[in-house]
Amino acid sequence: MLYTARVQFVITFVVSNIALIIAGGVGSRMGYEIPKQFIKVYDKPVLLYTLESFQKHEMVDSIVCVCIQGWEEELMRYVEFYHISKLVKIVPGGASGQESIRNGVFAINEFARPDDNIIIHDGIRPMVDDYVLTDVLNVCSSKGNAVTSLPYNEQIFLIDSQEPTSTTKYIPRETLRRVSTPQAYKLHKLVWAYTKAFEEKIGIYGSSYTNTMMVELGERLNFAAGSDKNIKLTTQDDLELFKGYLNAK
Repeated sequence: MLYTARVQFVITFVVSNIALIIAGGVGSRMGYEIPKQFIKVYDKPVLLYTLESFQKHEMVDSIVCVCIQGWEEELMRYVEFYHISKLVKIVPGGASGQESIRNGVFAINEFARPDDNIIIHDGIRPMVDDYVLTDVLNVCSSKGNAVTSLPYNEQIFLIDSQEPTSTTKYIPRETLRRVSTPQAYKLHKLVWAYTKAFEEKIGIYGSSYTNTMMVELGERLNFAAGSDKNIKLTTQDDLELFKGYLNAK
């Protein structure tokens, strides 16, 4: 008697970690004639310090960069010169920060899988510690999202609406967390969120970001590790602080 064995093949997909670097802004508060992400610090543009942090991290598989329109070719020249081999796509920036992020998310959705981890990060935060990126990715993989966070070490008082130069109430700092980038989400959740947010005009105006938008859409966010060195370069004083960190390093 001839027996035929039935072999079942199970296909498993490895989740990819894709960095979405946002560099679509002008940065007028810096006081330079060029976008602040292209200001050179020790002959290297700020944005390239950021890209190198993701390039060297072993858990990051690829990079997509949202770039201010008109600077794409300049960025590509720097990418080639500094050997940012993980960069797979440059996406034009939008009219606002949220529109730029949406452009990047939708561009990634053209080639990535729904369950891939997307790390969103400001291009003008050039000092990303390896352990911060690692923790953000680990938390996102286990819980579905992750936001870089730190305790708040100052006292916060509420302005009295009747007497705005005084106060009688404060918020216990133990109940607060400072949240910034990097932050990570599953791609399918980002596509859903940005589609809904722009259709219904939720969490896309002013200083809104992905994390605040997610909360407005009813999502629970998970805290991951942060670092005080992860500064956002907004003013010239921030540039000097960044130089100090580089010199100390």
